[in-house]
Amino acid sequence: MIKAEDIHIGIIGLGYVGLPLSLLFSKRYPTVGYDCNSHRVAELLQADDTTKETDATQLRQALRDGKLTLTDKPNALKDCNVYIVAVPTPVDCNNHPDLEPLIGASRTVGGLLSKGDIVVYESTVYPGVTEDVCVPQLEAESGLVYNVDFFVGYSPERVNPADTEHTVETIVKVTSGSTPEAADFVDRLYNSVLLNGTHKAPSIRVAEASKIVENCQRDVNIAFVNELAKIFAAMGIDTGDVLDAAASKWNFIRMKPGLVGGHCIGVDPYYMIERAQVYGVLPRVMSSARRLNDGMGTYVAQQLVHHMNIKGVPVKDARILILGFAFKENCPDTRNTKVADIYHTLNEYTDRIIVVDPWVDPLKVADNYGISVVASVPDGEVFDAAILAVAHSQFAAIDIRKLVPRPGVVYDVKGFLPRNDVDARL
Repeated sequence: MIKAEDIHIGIIGLGYVGLPLSLLFSKRYPTVGYDCNSHRVAELLQADDTTKETDATQLRQALRDGKLTLTDKPNALKDCNVYIVAVPTPVDCNNHPDLEPLIGASRTVGGLLSKGDIVVYESTVYPGVTEDVCVPQLEAESGLVYNVDFFVGYSPERVNPADTEHTVETIVKVTSGSTPEAADFVDRLYNSVLLNGTHKAPSIRVAEASKIVENCQRDVNIAFVNELAKIFAAMGIDTGDVLDAAASKWNFIRMKPGLVGGHCIGVDPYYMIERAQVYGVLPRVMSSARRLNDGMGTYVAQQLVHHMNIKGVPVKDARILILGFAFKENCPDTRNTKVADIYHTLNEYTDRIIVVDPWVDPLKVADNYGISVVASVPDGEVFDAAILAVAHSQFAAIDIRKLVPRPGVVYDVKGFLPRNDVDARL
């Protein structure tokens, strides 16, 4: 195996996972971060991280000191001997796993591999992808033999966007390798830069499965409370009050209802669902959870319409304010945001909708969703209804009843606004 003093890291993919990882490893090892998106690399070279996952001062210092090299040229990775792949694993329009980014990254790395090199995957996949899909690409492109000439590891990412407490440096990482020696090497590698250590899994497939389970569990738990929210709304009972009461029991697991978006919880379960069916297992609980959570944006919009009708506020051509578009609070990430579903459902009744989000890039939202977003509420605007969809900290300063005078309807998805100002909560 490669000696510690000879390690030269190459990171493939400079998004939410790859960029923080590049900075972390560059503290100890020569590190090259590669991304095929030239615009993204150009921004990073100016210490501009639009994901807001890294500190600009730290990034600028690492680039200035030569500890970290960022590039859009694959050949810049040729001197690396440890490759870490951190590219997206999305689903297509039919929610089938899309492994093309992972396959493309494997081909890129395969064309650079030398004898003795190690490739570690961090991208979230179903059990078997690393060895059954990625390794054949590495062998085909390199002409080398797996577990003879090169080795593979898997250490699933655990990045939580906008979470400043559970950063890549402070979390416990799962590690694994294709041989016992490779597993030991990967474990030592990550332990050399992490503050709280690792958990070495007995196989790559176990490590892959552990990541999927993390997100499937969250999805199922949130689906349960979302279903409760629907039931209690029909009964005229406030879900938040119910959960507050239930949480007084010592072993109650507190979860909140909400919109499930982002690249992890809203996507990864589909990888497990599809793979389970290959083995003849119908994952009813996970499938039901996905359907329920995927429909919550539409449900929220319908609830707003319901309460407007109750209060006699005309829905057709109503002026409606939506606060927040990102998939979670204090974060610029709009991947798989269910606020888009809220917008499109309400847009069937009115085109007088203003979406406010100070965190997101309006141009990216327009390109990806065809929806216009502004950073703040336009001066002098008054609305017939509003939905607090994302609990950005900036929204705490808003006087919602100045914007939505009664009998206008305010619906709070997050339980964020003053209780007396809200007509209904999820």
